[in-house]
Amino acid sequence: MKQDKGSVKSAFSLNGKVAIITGGAGLLGFKHAEAIAEMSGVPILLDIDEGKAISSAKKIKDAFGVDSIGLSCDITSEDSIKKALSKILKLYKKVDILINNAASNPKVGGPKLKSRLENFPLDAWNKDLSVGLTGAFLCSKIIGAQMSKQGKGVILNIASDLGLIAPDQRIYREPGQKEEEQFTKPITYSVVKSGLIGMTRYLATYWAEKGVRANSISPGGVYDNQDAEFVKKLSNLIPLARMADKDEYKAAIVFLVSDASSYMTGANLVIDGGRTCW
Repeated sequence: MKQDKGSVKSAFSLNGKVAIITGGAGLLGFKHAEAIAEMSGVPILLDIDEGKAISSAKKIKDAFGVDSIGLSCDITSEDSIKKALSKILKLYKKVDILINNAASNPKVGGPKLKSRLENFPLDAWNKDLSVGLTGAFLCSKIIGAQMSKQGKGVILNIASDLGLIAPDQRIYREPGQKEEEQFTKPITYSVVKSGLIGMTRYLATYWAEKGVRANSISPGGVYDNQDAEFVKKLSNLIPLARMADKDEYKAAIVFLVSDASSYMTGANLVIDGGRTCW
């Protein structure tokens, strides 16, 4: 049966579309790549860890039978991004999708760090903003400009529910620890994720006449074997009473980067189990 171009199935197809994913070898970056591949797209995984990017791309290629490559890229360097884009254009002649996913996200229970605002180091502030916000700016500037020349493209920024609400620092508290030693979600996480939503609106209006759309998604916390007590505390803040599964955002990613959302730009799609309703 011949498929109608206006059909829902056609709208969601990513057949042959080249999608660049920053932080592509990370937990959600890899899941975004799987979503692209499942819809017959070509995921390009950019990551500071070249070995991990290459091995992750091979897993995608083997699992889905689509072309996929991993490239080393420091998204805080214009030169590094330009070199990666040059390689991609040499191979595929175009780029259709950019997913700004890379970010610094300190894990609860990880190595002790000066996360509290009173002691938060300027170096840590600069590093987090450099990766999460400046990196997204540089990738959008360089790769988005290429899309504008082509007359079509999609930029998707991965924000967070914490780009809309403040972190509830009570869920990170550990009994028996002194106040000054308690872990807190760093200020940079909120600043980066809020900034990405603002950047999305700017990009959406800036290149609209060039056929480039820009949207963001604000996911809630993803379950990744965190401490049971932390999971319980966070789940109590969520109407659906649980954290997200790591595969649970895939369909939304496909929607936002495909023609299924062709009349959507400058929007922020919140998928947080209802947390921001409370």
